[in-house]
Amino acid sequence: MYIDFILNQFKENENLDGLIWRNKRYSYKSMLENYDSWKRRIINEGIPRGSVVALDADFSPTSVALLLALIESNCIIALLSKAVRDMKDEFCEIAEAEYVISLNKNDEVSFIQSGKIAQHELLTSLRELNHPGVILFSSGSTGKSKAAVHDFVPLLNKFKVKRHAKRTMAFLLFDHIGGLNTMFYTFSNGGCLVTVDERSPENVCLAIEDYHVQILPTSPTFINLLILSEAYKNRNLESLELVTYGTEVMPETTLKKFHTLFPKVRLLQTYGLSEVGILRSKSKSSDSLWVKVGGEEYQTRVIDGMLEIKAKSAMLGYLNAPSPLTEDGWFMTNDAVLVDGEYMKILGRKSEIINVGGEKVYPAEVESVVQLMEGVEEVAVSSETNPITGQMIKASVKLSTNESLSEFRKRLYLFCRDKLPSYKIPQKLVIVTNWLHNDRFKKMRKG
Repeated sequence: MYIDFILNQFKENENLDGLIWRNKRYSYKSMLENYDSWKRRIINEGIPRGSVVALDADFSPTSVALLLALIESNCIIALLSKAVRDMKDEFCEIAEAEYVISLNKNDEVSFIQSGKIAQHELLTSLRELNHPGVILFSSGSTGKSKAAVHDFVPLLNKFKVKRHAKRTMAFLLFDHIGGLNTMFYTFSNGGCLVTVDERSPENVCLAIEDYHVQILPTSPTFINLLILSEAYKNRNLESLELVTYGTEVMPETTLKKFHTLFPKVRLLQTYGLSEVGILRSKSKSSDSLWVKVGGEEYQTRVIDGMLEIKAKSAMLGYLNAPSPLTEDGWFMTNDAVLVDGEYMKILGRKSEIINVGGEKVYPAEVESVVQLMEGVEEVAVSSETNPITGQMIKASVKLSTNESLSEFRKRLYLFCRDKLPSYKIPQKLVIVTNWLHNDRFKKMRKG
């Protein structure tokens, strides 16, 4: 009922590729047959309509069919992926999951009945409406992960507006609001979703070449890795039309480097949150960090320099935290922004602002400069306590050179002194050997 518009696309485009998985093409016809099969299997497994089901998967023929079948059964689906596997039991407990469905790397399925009975008021309210729901866990990069509960109906409604059929990379993970957005946009327009086993620059470039990918939704961290790897030099990426980036603040230097390397590829900054969904956006230009966000379903406002959003598709609330909505229904994003007419520039999370003797420092602006240094593969900036200024700038740096800490410290100071005010130049340096991002290709600044 709620996904009829997607199933109609499956029927209308039955002979076209709908999904590429493990270098195999799956037509829309085969995807529809797979969906019908899993719809029957859910009934045979004894999963009642409206059940709370944890689905641990990545994009695959089975995960797509299962997700659609669970939505059609009005289930409330807690999405999990390899990025949160260490917290799987904890997240299933928070979600009050009555069933746990896990897919292994061969796309084989296991069903477990937990014995729990979901009783949280947000979950019971969805059951009373006979609506499917989804539970999305935040990354926890700035604190404890929160479980956002959505009514699936308003989330799906925006995909009923017909747009363009494109061959799109499923880069953002299955349990990410951006990953869901990619999937539903692609299928609701009769496009083709191209998956990769390992989200490395080499594999992504190979898939773009082999399957003529037109859209790559990704993160600034991955764009930086792609530039560093030079994997693009060995592949034909002429099919690529659009790269969308979000999930974290884009360093201006990374943006300009990519635009110089790929002048024909349009760059679009996106903005979305687990709590409100993905807003439509328009960048001022491909090499600009100024962006206009909103769309038919959204309103935005800035209060005391912080962005707030009101959305028809906003979550119902958190399972494990108080509601962040204002009394008049606005979600407080805690993202600091600058405003110039219709456009805004996202500076970073309030929780990540570093206060150096009363001066505000946003990690991304320091990272943007340090990343320009020769031999710097990745940098993450955070705060360190200082008895005089309250806080000081700490930079964790992954190098490709064999410099000692003292040698790099001298070079960094000489490089930064005419590019940053003195209080923004890192005072504490740590050289690391590991990458400074997680499985979602999002920068880890703490811990």
